[in-house]
Amino acid sequence: MHMNFSPITRRQTLRSFFLGSSLFPALLGELLAKDAAPGAENPLVPKAPHFPGTAKRVIFIYLSGGMSHIDSFDPKTKPAPDGENGKKFLPSQWASKPHGKSGIEVTDLFPHIADAVDDLCIIRSMHGDHNDHFQATLGIHTGSVTFQRPSIGSWVTFGLGTENQNLPCYVVLAPLMPYCGSQVWSSDFLPGVYSGTRITSGPEPIPDLNRRAPSAELQKLELSLLDKFNRKHAREHPGDPMLDARIKSYETAFGMQMTMPQVLDLRKETDATLKLYGMERGTTTGFGWQCIVARRMIEQGVRFVELIDTGSSKNWDAHSDVRSHEPLARKIDQPIAGLLADLKSRGLLKDTLVVFTTEFGRTPRAEGAIGRGHFNKAYSSWLAGGGIKGGTVYGKTDDLGANIVENGCHVHDFHATILHCLGFDHTKLTFRHGGRDYRLTDVAGNVVNEILA
Repeated sequence: MHMNFSPITRRQTLRSFFLGSSLFPALLGELLAKDAAPGAENPLVPKAPHFPGTAKRVIFIYLSGGMSHIDSFDPKTKPAPDGENGKKFLPSQWASKPHGKSGIEVTDLFPHIADAVDDLCIIRSMHGDHNDHFQATLGIHTGSVTFQRPSIGSWVTFGLGTENQNLPCYVVLAPLMPYCGSQVWSSDFLPGVYSGTRITSGPEPIPDLNRRAPSAELQKLELSLLDKFNRKHAREHPGDPMLDARIKSYETAFGMQMTMPQVLDLRKETDATLKLYGMERGTTTGFGWQCIVARRMIEQGVRFVELIDTGSSKNWDAHSDVRSHEPLARKIDQPIAGLLADLKSRGLLKDTLVVFTTEFGRTPRAEGAIGRGHFNKAYSSWLAGGGIKGGTVYGKTDDLGANIVENGCHVHDFHATILHCLGFDHTKLTFRHGGRDYRLTDVAGNVVNEILA
């Protein structure tokens, strides 16, 4: 009997090694670009921006569902006449007062963050292009509400590279999937190396992190085999458009297997630090865990970390009762304030840009008795650290919180300002695709210079 055996290819070998593993979906793209073929550049190496930036890294906090600006960072308490169709104005459902030396008014929904107001620049004049969750979520992350585009985290890592080759350049700490799913952190037409890597929480936040080989020695043999395939492929197929970089997969995976457990191991954190985040020792879930892991990530050189508090349901979408904001706020308030304080005490806040945002605000007039609908015409976000002027407010809405009356800030302006803090001219951070140059801010956007320190 005669049998034909086709020679196994390097791609088949990789598929075999990764079969059944969910070790970082974005990691494979990262591994594909980890080491270029001879003479080519590694896309992950640290890169210089257009000019010296005031921030080196970003922690991006996103609240899914649309947080009410009126009930948080843009309080409205004065009575107002009924609107069209008899819709009643619903004032802030939480008391508010001035905080800090700056005297910025914040409601009691976020008492801990309010105590840190002197480190924040609150933008009360945010506005976007869409009033539906899916499109608005894409908008705040990618700048586009109509087409899939690379995420802001992908643009940042495309521009700056990463400082630690053993960790993903872009990490998303998201226990639940948000609207749009993984499109939120997708690199789209940018190289796959710049996609976000999602980490959940719990005892095993990264499935299949532990090596599959029985021993380190066997794993080294596997790596050696792959390296031989890599070199053979590079000689026989120079410039392969499918794999324009050699795959040093298990070398990188081995590095991650060594580094990531250390990042996720909180046993050496002091009791005082855990208390700052509102955590109990041994906790592996909750927003406090997400915040402290974010700090540990950036300490290890991760360039962009996004924190998503909840998913596409049971979130800030308060159509029937805006008081549903309270338990959601309670989960994130102290951890975020603790993160700011911790970064500041370690000297990290000065060159770490902390972003706090949502996809849109909520209607000033009631939906039902005490609910609020979607509202993209005006909402609030804030920035801290990384060259931002703390203890300030930018923009203003009218007495209802319905119309921007001073210094509007479109999502494109917001993105342009974030990129500026990182040292980029947003009009020049571009990528050629489909016959045109694309950028995060499309063909719009202006840097909000007034909020820069």
